[in-house]
Formats: sequence, C-alpha cells, structure tokens
Amino acid sequence: MPTRYGAGELYGFDFSALPPERVRELACASHKDINCPFKSSEPGKPPPKCNKKGGVCSLRQYEMNASAGVQPRGELVTTCPNRFLESNVAFEWVGETLLGTTTPEVISELPFLMSDTDVEEDESDAVGKIDKVLVNAEGGALRWCALEMQAVYFSGMSMENDFKLMREWNGPGILFPKVQRRPDFRSSGPKRLMPQLQIKVPTISRWGRKMAVVVDKAFWDSLSEMREVKDVSNCEIVWFVVSYAAASGGRFSLQRGEVHFTTLSHAVEGLTGGAPMSLDRFENELRARLSHS
Repeated sequence: MPTRYGAGELYGFDFSALPPERVRELACASHKDINCPFKSSEPGKPPPKCNKKGGVCSLRQYEMNASAGVQPRGELVTTCPNRFLESNVAFEWVGETLLGTTTPEVISELPFLMSDTDVEEDESDAVGKIDKVLVNAEGGALRWCALEMQAVYFSGMSMENDFKLMREWNGPGILFPKVQRRPDFRSSGPKRLMPQLQIKVPTISRWGRKMAVVVDKAFWDSLSEMREVKDVSNCEIVWFVVSYAAASGGRFSLQRGEVHFTTLSHAVEGLTGGAPMSLDRFENELRARLSHS
C-alpha cells in the first residue's frame, strides 16, 4: 500500500480531521492573516501571526488503502520550531528539571560569540546568539540554562503540490499527498543541530551550566543509540523528547515524554550515526575500493 508524507497539522489543526470546506479555506489563506496558536501574546500587542508560509506545523505519513481509503499513520514530525511553544509546556518542563521552577523567565536571542577584537564590544558585535535562555532569578542567585528547539526539515517535492489539490478539495475522506517527500533527519541533526551544540556546549559547560534540547519523538527515534549518563550532574546536554496526543477541537496537544542525560561527545555519536570505525577496518575498505578503481 502506498504511503506518503503530507501535512500533519495546518495552522495548528489536525489535517486528517478537517472537513473539505475548511481545508479549502486554510489552503487559500495567507499565513500573515492567521494567528499562530502556539506563540504567547505579549501584553498590549495583537496576537502573533504565523510566520511559516503555508502554515504546515508538522508532517505525517498517510497510507492509501483500497478498502479503508486514506489513513494517517505514525507520529507527527515537527517542521516548525514554534510548535514547541504550545502552552509553555516545554519551558515549564525544562525549568522544573534544571532550574527548580515551572515559571522560568525566557530570554531570546542572547549574544554568545563575539568578534575577535581588542576593544570592548556591545551586542551589535555578536557573531552568534543562543536562541533561548531560561532563568530562575529567585533568591538572588542567577540560575539559568541554554535551550535549543530543533524541528525537522523535509526533502522532496514542495508542499505547494499538495496545496493546489487542497484549494479545490471536495472530499470525501482525507486528501492523499500528491508527491513524495520525507523528513530529512540527517540535515536537521548532523548538519544543523550538531554544529550548534559543538559551538555552544563546551563554553556553557565550562561555565557550569547545562544545554537543554527539545525535540519530538520522531526526531529522537531517528538517532543512533546515544550513550547516557545516570545523573544530571554528570551531563552536558539534557534532551527533552516531546510527543503529541489527540486533543479536543481537532488539534493535537504537546505532551511531556522522555528525558535523557548525555555528554557532548555521546550526543555527536548519536547524531552522526555511531562511533568511528577502527583504522584497520577503514584501510581495508580503502584498499578494496582502490582495487576496483
């Protein structure tokens, strides 16, 4: 039976539960006109809009079944990092685990790497920033941790191919994705997340602080086995693995899942697919290739 990845959530709604008229309406809308259901509103400001063209928050696999029609399969795969902001679930979880509070202050885009000059620098000189820093400032002591939230890119044909069908969709049932695409865990992990960790974690660890990383279950399950340490005091990175559960109103609800404690070196092994092979094995492979060249 054919399977393809399509929209799991559209502007925060479970795509598989949307009636045809709602599919058409959302597919024709501009993302700039629709509120993001996961970002928090700031006092005195209008609700924040979606900043992702098309409004696809996550992907999901769909199966074409001759008898049952199109059916969703498996976990949601988060494609927009704003999806992790739902109801401050992730912030509360990280704060509770690492900072002793469920209401940490969240500071965004804090300067971290500065250009190499001899003069005193200000924020405008920053060449690298930490996306989120969570802080518990109660009691006078500054307790904080860094936070990365890693969504997943996808490779394959554009979602616009599906939107063309959505804009004229009359049912029945669920629209089957028109083209092939897949979550690109390799680009999301080794190519994007790993360099961020390698740049930031050594310094943050020397400062005696932790790096928290929020990913979804689909991303975590795509990684190679990652060796863990038993206690948070011995780790450099704390992985917070979220999942999604069906909720009311045709939406999914972000849920706490698993916590994993690792060092940076063990995280790199998991992100890159394992430990390096031995020199003998590598050179045997090299000789075999040379003999066939």
